Amino acid sequence: MALSLTVNGEQWSLDIEGDTPLLWVLRDELGLKGTKFGCGVGLCGACTVHLNGQPVRSCSTPVEVAAGGEITTIEGLAEDGQLHALQKAWIAEGVPQCGYCQSGQIMSAAHLLATNPAPARDDIVAAMTGNLCRCGTYSRIIAAVESVAGSSLAYDASVSGEGN
Repeated sequence: MALSLTVNGEQWSLDIEGDTPLLWVLRDELGLKGTKFGCGVGLCGACTVHLNGQPVRSCSTPVEVAAGGEITTIEGLAEDGQLHALQKAWIAEGVPQCGYCQSGQIMSAAHLLATNPAPARDDIVAAMTGNLCRCGTYSRIIAAVESVAGSSLAYDASVSGEGN
């Protein structure tokens, strides 16, 4: 089946089965390896991407659901070769250990800041609850989000999908 996707602002036309998980289309068909496979059932958050500005688990989202929508992956957060403020904060706070879950963590945090540019700590904890980190870097994740929260860098409507 021919499907049209917009991923990180780029148009793609693919001949692929509609029930193929979006994760495998991103990784195997489009070569975007930043989105990771974790559990395969949408529980760990490693595969989180944005679809029309909303976080979705790409491992359990059929590509046909995403067709015609705006998909943003971790690769799409950076603009003009400049890392997103959250990506910079992740580095500054030394968040990643193994790094496996981090793209999903960042995508969830980006959605939080797009919808609530100045969240309280409890808001951050609640928003990040669906993302698991086996290395246990939760306190650093919260610190990284807090370091960006409330700054002019926290909100980018083009990344959140709200500006479209």
